Amino acid sequence: MKRKIVVAITGASGSIYPSRLLSKLLTVQDQWSEIGVVVTNNAKEVWQVETGTAFRTEPSFSYYDTTDFNAPFASGSGRFDTMIIIPCSMGVLGRIATGISNDLITRAADVVLKERRKLICVVRETPYSLVHIRNMEALTLAGGIVCPATPSYYSRPKTIEAVADTVVDRVLDLAGLDIPSYRWGTTGPLIDETNA
Repeated sequence: MKRKIVVAITGASGSIYPSRLLSKLLTVQDQWSEIGVVVTNNAKEVWQVETGTAFRTEPSFSYYDTTDFNAPFASGSGRFDTMIIIPCSMGVLGRIATGISNDLITRAADVVLKERRKLICVVRETPYSLVHIRNMEALTLAGGIVCPATPSYYSRPKTIEAVADTVVDRVLDLAGLDIPSYRWGTTGPLIDETNA
């Protein structure tokens, strides 16, 4: 069955993550039937600052305003099975964790949780306050997945894009998509255990 996925982009730092995610989704178009994208105004500003370019739409995806409650994923009957919030600001996470559905992103997340579907929040904040930790706990207990934007380095990434891809590939794995990616143990050991 092909996936129906919502991608939400909030104003947290880390525009490289949704940029890489959307690019990779284009390479696996045979695995999804619809991608709905919601981008906050703050996300567009951060995107401009971090990438030096304005946010641009991609014809293969459908785009929705944060106030558009007529979007198909604003209801469980729309049957979107996965939502990825990347990056997920702590403000958005807090509103989802406390059941405040005041825009399309938080409403869609509420729908995904109540329908027992997959919600992946790629949080990008450091350090965490106790408020953040409790909100992440509440989201996890409600069935969501908190996937911090914490890169791995055992694949020996050589570029900033490759570093970001260590997070994005993990997110796409969690979403159930089959993507080419570095897999631990498939290219021999990278760790010198004599000095570990």
